[in-house]
Amino acid sequence: MSGRPPTLVVQTAFLGDVVLTTPLLSVLAGRFGPVDVVTTPAAATLLESHPAVAEVIGYDKRGADAGLSGLWRVGRRLRRRGYARAYLPHRSLRSAMLALIARAPERTGFADAAGAVTYTCRVPRPRTGHETNRLLALAGMSGGDVPAVSLGLTDQDRAAADAWLRARGVAPGFVAMAPGSIWGTKRWPYYAELAAALDAPVVVIGGKDDAVLADRVVAAAAGRGWSAAGELGLRASAALLERAAALVTNDSAPLHLATAVGTPVVAVFGPTVPDFGFGPRRPGDVVVQQAGLACRPCSSHGPRVCPLGHHRCMVEITVERVAAAVTGISGVEARRAIRTGD
Repeated sequence: MSGRPPTLVVQTAFLGDVVLTTPLLSVLAGRFGPVDVVTTPAAATLLESHPAVAEVIGYDKRGADAGLSGLWRVGRRLRRRGYARAYLPHRSLRSAMLALIARAPERTGFADAAGAVTYTCRVPRPRTGHETNRLLALAGMSGGDVPAVSLGLTDQDRAAADAWLRARGVAPGFVAMAPGSIWGTKRWPYYAELAAALDAPVVVIGGKDDAVLADRVVAAAAGRGWSAAGELGLRASAALLERAAALVTNDSAPLHLATAVGTPVVAVFGPTVPDFGFGPRRPGDVVVQQAGLACRPCSSHGPRVCPLGHHRCMVEITVERVAAAVTGISGVEARRAIRTGD
């Protein structure tokens, strides 16, 4: 179709995966011009103003576009756009079928993907390294200068974050916390105690589902805490993180949002490990984890409940250790140490 970007990228995985795909988008845009991206409605807003992206196409695979009828409808819409090539960082069969229905003559994806038989170019997926680097293998890159993880935030995004902070009297330099995760075992249970221990303002970020967790943290901060959970969209939340001295987070999407905006990260890992490729990647970022447990990692994502019933990988990580990590990367001092998990 005349005037359409020749390149399509299909990435309908979790929010953090979408953020980590942005270096690949930048490389492809440098070669072929800005790309179109198919992604989930939740992630679509993050890419709308990215300089490597021409258009974001929402694919509501669990809602309005669910099932074969939705797959066919979206695929036919893509076919009308006449793409010359498609890249498939997400290894699902559903993503492969979208590119096939779209009739992109070149379809590049990983050789171990469920729909690899439909690809015209199958790339071996690197077994090690950070996920950003593994995804760049789709573009034939195995080293050299790697583009930064980025979001393309706008002045409006930053103005929304600044207005939220100003209305509550929160100055830049606060500690941000992201206590939530859709995977229950990834949640470190002592964010409230950490908020009480730090001598700094605390702002909690997350979605509406994280509001109860956020309220506990704010209460523990005793007048130094505010919750943005469910109050700000993803882009404004990322802009808010840009103003933070540090982010304390689980192995979840806010970790990658902080990476994209250059905020120092303290990441608490329990059932998963950074070797999976989803840890912090900026120099100076800190991972806090409980070494020496034969049961970890216990799954690729982290189950909803501990398979052994003890959750030692998280409950044995003390507030002192995390507070020391925050102090080390942000200069924020601990007011007091609260020992937990004894």
